[in-house]
Amino acid sequence: MSESAGKTLTIAAVLCAVCSVLVSGAVVILKPRQEFNADLDFKKNILMSTGLYSPGADINEIFKKVEPAVVDLDSGEITDIDPRTFDSAKASKDSIPSNIDSAGIKQRARQQVVYFVKNEGKVELIVLHLVGKGLWSTMKGFLTLEADGNTVRGFQYYAHGETPGLGGEVDNPAWIAQWKGKKVFNENLKPAIDVLKSKVPEGIAHAENKIDGISGATLTMVGVEGTFNFWLSDFGYGKFLEKFRAQNPVAQAEVSNEN
Repeated sequence: MSESAGKTLTIAAVLCAVCSVLVSGAVVILKPRQEFNADLDFKKNILMSTGLYSPGADINEIFKKVEPAVVDLDSGEITDIDPRTFDSAKASKDSIPSNIDSAGIKQRARQQVVYFVKNEGKVELIVLHLVGKGLWSTMKGFLTLEADGNTVRGFQYYAHGETPGLGGEVDNPAWIAQWKGKKVFNENLKPAIDVLKSKVPEGIAHAENKIDGISGATLTMVGVEGTFNFWLSDFGYGKFLEKFRAQNPVAQAEVSNEN
């Protein structure tokens, strides 16, 4: 019995060792492909928020129009940090005072990557990365603004764990489509996105800042509104957008016309 048991254990150990080697080898072999696919999906979501993506398109080719840069949120200045090697998860972080943490994230990296879509050297679109708490999950998305730094071209959540059919409708194309043309700041250039509990009534004042809510997803909608208004504040991208408008004559003119 003891000899039989010993053989069984030996065979089991050999099988475990072989399986471990096979699994480890598969991980090593597949890692480059996984990283490639993850990078491609990330770029796809950025392009979807800009409206430049179409099914079947060459994502890497279209992405040549996109120029990333690392922005210091405290100063609003573009840094000389290489965005290709920058990792916001490892960057220095600041605690967010609870009274202004409408995104519910407690901390934010001092530097963030901003994406510029350019045409013949001129900025046409600005893509901002947004992170905030919903009801059940951390929701991550991309907000694309026109060159005025105020008008929404597009918005796209690419990761969340909200309730399917309720808060999960934040990735419904019909809900996403309404963001185009909305203004993220008011006439005083203060964050002003207001997500209502239902549809935006016709003729309501400041409709340009208001978004249809999703029925049954009140707390998710609170999270969406809080995320926008935090990241567009001076503790988010507010200082950067202010400097961008000051240095960009087109943005200045467009904002003046809106006001």
